[in-house]
Amino acid sequence: MILKILLIGTMVIACMAAVKDGRMLDRAGLVGGCTQVSASGSDGSTWQACRRGRIDDYPNLTNKSCVSFGFRHGREYWRCPASVVSSQAPRA
Repeated sequence: MILKILLIGTMVIACMAAVKDGRMLDRAGLVGGCTQVSASGSDGSTWQACRRGRIDDYPNLTNKSCVSFGFRHGREYWRCPASVVSSQAPRA
């Protein structure tokens, strides 16, 4: 009896971890997501194509300083500035 409870508990914890990770929901198409479609110009900006999920709407990239350029073929296209990468170089 205790073995069955431990087995079911382990399965529940494994399922909760898989859902929290988000990749399983993304592969199933339940949540929306974005992919980089191209890098643009010398300023390093990129274009993102976002798709809608079954349980949520298109992702909103305005908090990443991106600008929406509209919808085409079921995708929302965003132009995003180059990401700022800080160096961890030691000071001299």
